[in-house]
Amino acid sequence: METYESDSRPAQAPCPEGSPARTLFDPLTPNSATRPGTSTRDSGDALLAEALAGQPGAQRSQPPVDPHAVWQQLLGEFALEMPSNQLDAWIQASQVLHYEDGHFIVGLPNAYYLDWAQDRLRPHIKRKLASIMRRNSIDISFRVVPPVSPARPAPAAKAAPLYTAMHTDELTPVKPALPTVWPAVQATPATLSPRAVGPLNSKYTFESFVVGKHNRIAFAAAETIAQAPGQRFNPLYIYGGVGLGKTHLLNAIANRLIERNFSVLYCSTEQFTNDLVSAIRDRATDAFRSKYREIDVLLLDDIQFIVGKESTQEELFHTFNYLHAAGKQVIFTSDCPPRDLPRLEDRLRSRFEGGLTTDIVAPDFETRVAILQTKVERQGVQVPYDVLMLIADRVKSNVRELEGALNKVWLYAQSHAQTINVGLAETVLGSLTPRRSVCTPTRTIERVATYHGLTVADLTGRRRTADVARARQIAMYLLRAENALSLPAIGDHLGGRDHSTVSHGVEKITNDMQSDEMLRQIITKLRETLYLP
Repeated sequence: METYESDSRPAQAPCPEGSPARTLFDPLTPNSATRPGTSTRDSGDALLAEALAGQPGAQRSQPPVDPHAVWQQLLGEFALEMPSNQLDAWIQASQVLHYEDGHFIVGLPNAYYLDWAQDRLRPHIKRKLASIMRRNSIDISFRVVPPVSPARPAPAAKAAPLYTAMHTDELTPVKPALPTVWPAVQATPATLSPRAVGPLNSKYTFESFVVGKHNRIAFAAAETIAQAPGQRFNPLYIYGGVGLGKTHLLNAIANRLIERNFSVLYCSTEQFTNDLVSAIRDRATDAFRSKYREIDVLLLDDIQFIVGKESTQEELFHTFNYLHAAGKQVIFTSDCPPRDLPRLEDRLRSRFEGGLTTDIVAPDFETRVAILQTKVERQGVQVPYDVLMLIADRVKSNVRELEGALNKVWLYAQSHAQTINVGLAETVLGSLTPRRSVCTPTRTIERVATYHGLTVADLTGRRRTADVARARQIAMYLLRAENALSLPAIGDHLGGRDHSTVSHGVEKITNDMQSDEMLRQIITKLRETLYLP
């Protein structure tokens, strides 16, 4: 035993304090074993240097990061999870601009891609990047950059199909940046073949539109846009009641621009929604976006029907951003101003109000007569002026009913082989007494309260029992539908309630009427009382 002890001391004597611990773990960590020919003092010095450097194991486990390689690995993982068309559209259009200490800055070709990535993909991207890089957390931000960046090769930007479609005729091998192309298309629209998509009516022109005090601003804005789309009043938002000429103006703009070789798409909001649903179902989103973006002017009729349709609002938001950023013109029509559209995203509402918002109201007597004169001239028929004045006096609501009354008189005279005169017009229009006006908002509230056996104070007060709350919501609905009041105005009439409360009440009655027959009967009976003397 003494010989063994004396033989073992020389090997351990020079070892620095703490060396046995390292020797104990050497078999489990081969990389830390002392190399042949290296003294134990050198090993201690190495350990000290590593300790002063601060957690060498962490440094060895995180070599210098190649952010582009990491991003490509991320794309590979997304390729296994996402449909190819979505991957092409949202991910492969991206490029890493900068990386520092767990923070990626990624470039995307436009605000449309940026909003989608920010709202839909950012949490997934952060989680996957943290997993790939084995870090507790990763941060990522997005920037809008031109599709071709000098810091990165061009292939990363080729994956966005909408951009390649716009430049298939370019002869230069390097794809030009979009901002330099859009003004050129606008300045010389003949570079694109004239294209009209949608059910345009060639009879609806600026020349056939009768201008009066009720529509003068909307007409002037429409003519300005037809001369230089995208330059002023973008977007244009026209609102007004049924049959007052909103669709006529949209068609007039479209017809004028087609004559000037602009590419125009006119459709209803319902058609936009149907196209989106079909594109999602058939996985044809690229074709959908090409249809609604590779154009110079987008005209959407009856935008109020977008209310409550979240996916449609989302797609319209991005489509609007794309067109607006490209300098393309967007025009909307609705039955109410943007502020009165319930269940509309604030970001869409702000964009609707970002250009010019103007209304068209019911025409006055002189304008109604002028509209009838224009109508008979276009039809090539002879109608005495006093007959036109009689029709204009009897029909005061909108232009469609005005033209309908004229057609009724003319058809009656033709079928009975009689001459059109005031007597005949009186006979035909006997049932068309002057349209009754709805009662005042105060009277509407009174009649709703009376019908439910309540008082006005009940509806305007703070009682929230089921019967009072229901009657109050019905009053909100009728004030909106029949008196055409704005949401804040309805709230004021009902005791100073917030417009969001009014919006909820109107929506509640609107939705319940679809399945509640008794409620429909109550609304019908109350509507009749609102037009009594």
